[in-house]
Amino acid sequence: MNQSRKDYLLSLIRDGREMTFGQQLHLTALLAVPAILAQFSSVMMQYIDTAMVGRLGANPSASIGLVATSTWIFAGFTMAVATGFSVQVAHRCGAGDFAGARKVLRQGLFSTFAVSMFFCLLGLGISPALPRWLGGSPEINADASAYFRIYSAFIPFGAVGYAANAMLQGSGNMKVPSILYISMCALDVVLNYVFIYGMGMGVPGAALGTGLSEFITTAVSLWFVLCRSKELRISGEKGSFAPTRDIVSHAAGITGPMWLQNVVMRGAHVASTVIVAPLGPISIAANAFAITAESFCYMPGYGLEEAATTLVGQSLGARRKDVARRFARITIWMAAIIMTILAAAMFIFSRELMELLSSDPDVVALGARVLRIEAFAETLYAVSIVGYGSCVGAGDTMVPTILNFAGMWVIRIGLAIILTPRLGLVGYWIAMCIDLNVRGLLFLGRIKGNGWMRKGALLTTDNNTE
Repeated sequence: MNQSRKDYLLSLIRDGREMTFGQQLHLTALLAVPAILAQFSSVMMQYIDTAMVGRLGANPSASIGLVATSTWIFAGFTMAVATGFSVQVAHRCGAGDFAGARKVLRQGLFSTFAVSMFFCLLGLGISPALPRWLGGSPEINADASAYFRIYSAFIPFGAVGYAANAMLQGSGNMKVPSILYISMCALDVVLNYVFIYGMGMGVPGAALGTGLSEFITTAVSLWFVLCRSKELRISGEKGSFAPTRDIVSHAAGITGPMWLQNVVMRGAHVASTVIVAPLGPISIAANAFAITAESFCYMPGYGLEEAATTLVGQSLGARRKDVARRFARITIWMAAIIMTILAAAMFIFSRELMELLSSDPDVVALGARVLRIEAFAETLYAVSIVGYGSCVGAGDTMVPTILNFAGMWVIRIGLAIILTPRLGLVGYWIAMCIDLNVRGLLFLGRIKGNGWMRKGALLTTDNNTE
């Protein structure tokens, strides 16, 4: 019933019919709930890895925390490639051009795989030296190197799976990706237990369990999108996977700024690791655990970000800027309300959240302290998350990258350099809190204008003239 209702509401966008506020709210919920569940499963995978390794002690936990930001930056590059194509899928589906969407799908899967292979080989090459570059201490470097090496080997599988699910979401199907991500989470629990404890592999076992979970889930994702998806299945249809200039150039217009965004955002996270690393294993572990604990608070924001990208993309594909604007505002305010409530819970139960991840009392105490600071940033953090997703749905990625650069490098890193040597890990999290609040205000101002939708209108015009 929900599936048919969702298809009906999406058809209102594609057919140019009027939508009431209630219908828009209902459609947002139908798309957002599965996306939030998918985010929940992703967060749970982080908790599983972190909690299972956390029982081994502070040093194994610190080894994963040391290279965590590097795994983010590699994933960010491949995810940006996939997004360059998934946004086009959303635009074409919004315009009712499903044959064109399948053409984008083929090229998107091939391009994502090709780029991810490059990062796979790069990661394997730098894994022995990476922990030393990040300032890790000798007692954690060996495990950190092994973890990153295994992670790198599975990059192509995770990237292609992400691309397949992102394009399913672009077509309006949020249900199947959420089921797949939840299944991957359950599989991760089993495989991590087997490799970390059953086979006594410790930290490398966490990477192997997660990698195999991604591999299996990707296989199922590809089967569904290629053979079962109503809008995107290509079984029995002739078509080439070879990239063409028109589609790749549109993808590059979206992906290029997102790569810059990835360098800006993830690069700042790597810089923050270098800033925190001299504080020692306790601070490194507390920082990594607190970031994982905070993810329970912001996961609805990222679920609504995915919904916003799809809704804005399909609305602009149908040339309905007024509808796109309303969807952006609905998703932003929904995220802000939900994350404010969760921030209050995080403030109250900060110690309990940390105790789920670590048995070290020093790590728990420090992590709980910084979580309470971060609770005051979550409302405007929600605005920046979903505001960015709305801009991506419109193909507007350059200005958001500039806004994120200002927040991450000028405010966060600038303040962290000053505050961390004086206040320790608390100083870094104060800098983070200030950054997130400022960025939220900047994105709020961006969405209030009309400039962020301009590129989406141009992409739609180009698509319809192919």
